[in-house]
Amino acid sequence: MTINSLQPTRANAAVLRSVGGPFKIEPVSISAPIGDEVLIRVVGVGVCHTDVVCRDGFPVPLPIILGHEGSGVVEAVGDQVKNLKPGDHVVLSFNSCGHCYNCDHDEPASCVQMLPLNFGGAERVGDGTILDSEGGNVRGMFFGQSSFGSFAIAREINAVKVDKDLPLELLGPLGCGIQTGAGAAINSLGLQSGQSFIVFGGGAVGLSAVMAANALGVSPLIVVEPNESRRELAKELGATHVFDPFNTADLVASIRAVLPGGTNHALDTTGLPKVIANAIDCIMSGGKLGLLGMANPEAAIPATLLDLLSKNVTLKPITEGDANPQEFIPQMLALYREGKFPFEKLITTFPFESINEAMEAAETGKAIKPVLTL
Repeated sequence: MTINSLQPTRANAAVLRSVGGPFKIEPVSISAPIGDEVLIRVVGVGVCHTDVVCRDGFPVPLPIILGHEGSGVVEAVGDQVKNLKPGDHVVLSFNSCGHCYNCDHDEPASCVQMLPLNFGGAERVGDGTILDSEGGNVRGMFFGQSSFGSFAIAREINAVKVDKDLPLELLGPLGCGIQTGAGAAINSLGLQSGQSFIVFGGGAVGLSAVMAANALGVSPLIVVEPNESRRELAKELGATHVFDPFNTADLVASIRAVLPGGTNHALDTTGLPKVIANAIDCIMSGGKLGLLGMANPEAAIPATLLDLLSKNVTLKPITEGDANPQEFIPQMLALYREGKFPFEKLITTFPFESINEAMEAAETGKAIKPVLTL
């Protein structure tokens, strides 16, 4: 398809009009990219638990196009874009302002505008709009992309150029879920060869952390996960020990039998206080616990200050794997080329038209990482 860079682009997008869904695929018109914006022809987009949460009530403006694990081809660029051109293959990641203190210090995942830029359905610059078939406004720029559609507008800052020989339709989750897990292991916790590590939860984020830890030479590498098939996959991806928390009489004691002195570090992907309490009890003095599970708003840390002081455990909340996508996505792809990061084993593909089925698979755990292909 030839794109006129000055004219609106007609696209099909999965529009969310009411809390709880469903998504309805509708024709929309996307105005041309302006400034640092890029127009992307989407070829694949992952479904993340955050999409489920936003569909079901996390406050985002409606109607909106969700989707934030897109990958595709650059079709047109705004007049301020410097390093991307039509035809480039890109992975889309989270949005950041690019000029706050944290962004200036190579920490865009801690951008002070993280919430409004990514969850606010931010208005585009200038006259940028997305219109439905009746001329009504539809909110976009969810995580700087709104990639549940055949075309999406992103920004140069969150569009990462990748080599054209890579399986582009599968790369989208590297921009969020897989980046979050792998980045937690590599960036947030700073795992090193010879250290030990426990991952609580064997979903896409947890298993991405397992792959990254295995690539670093971490051992013992323990996964706690109730689903048997996911435990088996965890072993395939490098876990040395796996535990079913619902069929282990004393989980902490069983882990301590493997690691009598405790683990160097651990990662919780569940957001459940009871699980976090077990994790704290498994960590050796001086260790860290990464926290990135979506918790109930009223959930509290299941430890007293004295408990944390006496155990000398650091709690590290993690956003987007503390990654700079422009640096970290190429790092993950380098490991993939070396055969050390087989993220494709997490993916189940769905046609774009089956978006509601893919959302259900993500919500129920039928698929570890659903990816919609266009």
